[in-house]
Amino acid sequence: MLATFRKSIDNIDAAIIHMLAERFRITQAVGEYKARATLPPADPHREQRQIARLRALSEEADLDPEFSEKFLRFIIEEVIRHHEKARGG
Repeated sequence: MLATFRKSIDNIDAAIIHMLAERFRITQAVGEYKARATLPPADPHREQRQIARLRALSEEADLDPEFSEKFLRFIIEEVIRHHEKARGG
């Protein structure tokens, strides 16, 4: 029984890693575009909309919205760091 739960957890963890990798591939392309177009690395309005959207999704999924927001903020900070790096900063 425990082994079955753990196998499911391992499969979910693998899916999360692959989805994060794909997300960062896309945000890397966005960062490169922003650097070429001389757009700022951060977009606070979009970030706020995304956080609100994911908090609502979290509530629908019965997941703690505070946790979801912390997780998304961590990802956003990493994306911004990549975008700043793409512009040579």
